[in-house]
Amino acid sequence: MRILLPTGSATVAIVKAAAERFRDRYAIDVVVTGEIASFLAPGDLTGLLSGGNYDMAIVSGMCTASFAGVERETGIPVYRGPRHAADLPLVLAVLDRVRLSPTVPADEFLAETRREEACRQVALREAEAEPDFIIRGVKIGGNSRMKVLAEIMDAHKRDDLLADVRRFFADGADIVDLGFGFDATPDDVVRCFSGLAGVEGPLAVDTQDPRLIAAALVRADLVLSLHEGNIPLVGEAVADAGAAAVVVPRERTLEENLAAAQEAGISRLIADPLLQPVGSGLVDSLAGFGAAERPLFFGAGNVVELLDADSPGANALLAGMAREVGAAVVFTSEHSDKTRGSVAEMRRATDMMALMTDRPYPKDLGLDLLILKEKRRRREPPLAYESVVDAGPAPDEIVYDPLGCIRIGIEGEWIVAVHRGYAVRGRCWEDVFYTLLREGRFSRLDHAAYLGKELFKAELAIRQKRSFEQDGPF
Repeated sequence: MRILLPTGSATVAIVKAAAERFRDRYAIDVVVTGEIASFLAPGDLTGLLSGGNYDMAIVSGMCTASFAGVERETGIPVYRGPRHAADLPLVLAVLDRVRLSPTVPADEFLAETRREEACRQVALREAEAEPDFIIRGVKIGGNSRMKVLAEIMDAHKRDDLLADVRRFFADGADIVDLGFGFDATPDDVVRCFSGLAGVEGPLAVDTQDPRLIAAALVRADLVLSLHEGNIPLVGEAVADAGAAAVVVPRERTLEENLAAAQEAGISRLIADPLLQPVGSGLVDSLAGFGAAERPLFFGAGNVVELLDADSPGANALLAGMAREVGAAVVFTSEHSDKTRGSVAEMRRATDMMALMTDRPYPKDLGLDLLILKEKRRRREPPLAYESVVDAGPAPDEIVYDPLGCIRIGIEGEWIVAVHRGYAVRGRCWEDVFYTLLREGRFSRLDHAAYLGKELFKAELAIRQKRSFEQDGPF
């Protein structure tokens, strides 16, 4: 296979080194087309390909020009390489078995391809898994993947419970659990479950009050949590409804309460040895999972909510612990702002663990929870310049745009910019900026620079589910 790799003088050393590593597999011609590889013009590429007998050309992933015309004229496919020259070896390593994209940078394209394949493998293994039992179509235990149970605390106080439930299912929850506090009544429970009549996925009720458990049995597929205080009062009703149940220890041991639940006729039981938060016996409580009956319930949310640390890493680590102890169901919650997004994070983490069947570690799986940090730091060539000046401080006095100020905020997943009562909204900062520019909503270059900064900050706030304050720090 003969490949043309046009590049710039700034990165030619990196590109040549990558080509040398694969000279036994491909015939690669590295050609310098200017200082910056991304400035390659279609006409220049056409000239390079003419008469070269190439099988393909791989241009910089940073190129903004379209090379579709080049491909039509020469008959030679033109693909996007990685955005960073340092990633070129990763692309060349799979080039003989993966067809690249003519429009999407190779690093992004391959990452998406790996994600899709990883998700396909998770789904395939789940389809073939043999569970301990099934709850409304969801496999529990056995060799099926760990299931994510997402809790909605104080469900009876939610303004739009149906939207909350649907969001959790959309984020990857396998089961959504409705929690009810001590102030809830049986009528509250019936009202909440009745409002979810159209929901197809499994629903659970989280209360130890026998009255509330009984009220939920009109729809609840799973009951949290049974023990010696409520099994005598509601155990048979749970069994008659065909619901599954999570059993916990209290005054009596877990084994004793499991036996009592079985005697009441409940056939689908999940044992919860009770995972303790950090500082309250986390490590010691893990020991209780070893001897407990399967399938097991793992209360990860109780740990994450009581830990002032970013949730993605905590959820990933706890999912790994859950896998090692053989958990079937992992509990998570989003009670606080700091744990918002935990349902999607825990689902990603449990999928990562499901891909570990033939690997020693949960890495290089195609799925990850690297959100703010990067897996590999790219080391691009140094910038070239002949002179340098240190930037001075910005002026203290602001010169306001004669066209007026623009207020920027976020509404859900939208960036919103308001100018004199007229609002522009979009999903990405460039769309909002160029709409404001096209409509003549600002006139100064310094104002344009300021707007770009604030609009991008708003987009980052939406991506990372953080607060946004115009003129404030991110």
